[in-house]
Amino acid sequence: QVQLVESGGGLVQAGGSLRLSCAASGGLFSNYVMGWFRQAPGKEREFVAAISWSGARTNYADAVKGRFTISRDNAKNTVYLQMNSLKPEDTAVYYCAADFALRKEPEKYEYWGQGTQVTVSS
Repeated sequence: QVQLVESGGGLVQAGGSLRLSCAASGGLFSNYVMGWFRQAPGKEREFVAAISWSGARTNYADAVKGRFTISRDNAKNTVYLQMNSLKPEDTAVYYCAADFALRKEPEKYEYWGQGTQVTVSS
């Protein structure tokens, strides 16, 4: 079983950048597809980005395409989400998740972190 811990959230002005990290332990990190999701108050959890075990394949939500970049370092058991050109509507709790297939449905991811808050002020 893999444990996930996110970090890097915070308060940033619109147009700014943040990099989120998600450190994994307790499992063979390179076996897992890693995903980032977010949940704003009163809204359902939504897909942001995912990356294959090797890093060769990525997938993004339309809302973040061209602004966010997902990457991973299997030697460090860490997945990253570089977020540029942030908008107030990006405000949410961001979660990383692990599973075995590259997909967008949060209910299909088996392992989750506790989340990190990202707040973008206008």
